[in-house]
Amino acid sequence: MVDPGRRPYVDFVTTEGTRMTQKVRIGIVGLGFGAEFIPIYQAHPHAELVAVCRRTEEPLHRLADHFGIAGRYTSVEAMLQDPDIDAVHLNSPIGAHAEQSIAALRAGKHVACTVPMATSVEDCARIVEAQQDSGKSYMMMETAVYTREFLYAKSLLDSGQLGRIQFLRGAHMQEMAGWPDYWLDLPPMHYATHAVAPLLALAGREAESVRCLGSGRVSHAAERGGPPFAVETALFRLRDSDLAMEVTRSLFDIAREYVESFDVYGERKSYEWQQIERETPVVFPGEDGARVEIPDFAELLPEPIRPYTTRGIYDADENRHLSFTQGSGHGGSHPHLAHEFVTAIVEGRPPFPDVYAAANWTSAGICAHESAMRGGEQVEPVSGTTGTIAATLGPLPGQGRRRRLALPR
Repeated sequence: MVDPGRRPYVDFVTTEGTRMTQKVRIGIVGLGFGAEFIPIYQAHPHAELVAVCRRTEEPLHRLADHFGIAGRYTSVEAMLQDPDIDAVHLNSPIGAHAEQSIAALRAGKHVACTVPMATSVEDCARIVEAQQDSGKSYMMMETAVYTREFLYAKSLLDSGQLGRIQFLRGAHMQEMAGWPDYWLDLPPMHYATHAVAPLLALAGREAESVRCLGSGRVSHAAERGGPPFAVETALFRLRDSDLAMEVTRSLFDIAREYVESFDVYGERKSYEWQQIERETPVVFPGEDGARVEIPDFAELLPEPIRPYTTRGIYDADENRHLSFTQGSGHGGSHPHLAHEFVTAIVEGRPPFPDVYAAANWTSAGICAHESAMRGGEQVEPVSGTTGTIAATLGPLPGQGRRRRLALPR
């Protein structure tokens, strides 16, 4: 696993000592949440935003005119045929992630894709295979491992202040009323990476197995079918580790303020997320805890994109995306994500998270839901370390034999 980096930003230089002029030419697909990244890529010293894609022409041209973007597409397929595009950043509806990622990799493009990677274990495997065949970069744009809160907890870990990690807990509770209707049919754990990812990243391990229980009922399930549970909560065992972790996820019919949280319990210090967003986290050096102010970590970024840790195009109330209204701007993570995607391509290294981490983090939630539907049966998510999908997804009643899928590595 690649460390996201804890050093101040240093510009790229060649072995001859001259500054690099290479720029990654990027196209953005999806201009709802995706529009947030337009000024970040435009300001990044090693990126050039050359095109945007949206299905409806009027908002496409309005936004492209505003930001001075020449390349404009109403179909992903057409964008992928553009030889002037090196990389695409996908911000499409969840159900399109797998096919668009695979198509882009096969077209020879580097891929950044918003979470989750896919909605099935099989599609996670197909994306891994497409990345291997193409040799191009794939990065899942997981905000939770680039928030200022995560970077602060990582600094406690790296400096030895936490000591040995003993347990981790994560939660993502969000009311999806007002979002597109496809969310009504999504199991809570199919969109669990915001809670899963920071735990596995801090532990430096993969999810090996999971047992999950569903709790309560969502009101719309009685009318339209689909996932029945209001809450899914899971216990994971980590690979090659004595650690376990707990993850809770909800999408509808829970009275609670939005939260994407993680807690990490160490032998020397522990870090707990605040109960209410306007508060600050608590660090426990023993039995007595104290609230802490979290620094911004903008110094890890190139100077031109540092302002975007605290502001974006959705700051104004009249132009605010729901992910900002509920999620407080994802903890200043967006410029860190864009920077990691671009620099990994320029440096010729895997990004963090790479395709293997993305497959494990995503399939952890998928397999958790499978476990919940089986009353808590143990299920094993995708392993990027061993190169196999160890998902012995026993069939739901009446669905045939158990299966184990192979993932080439």
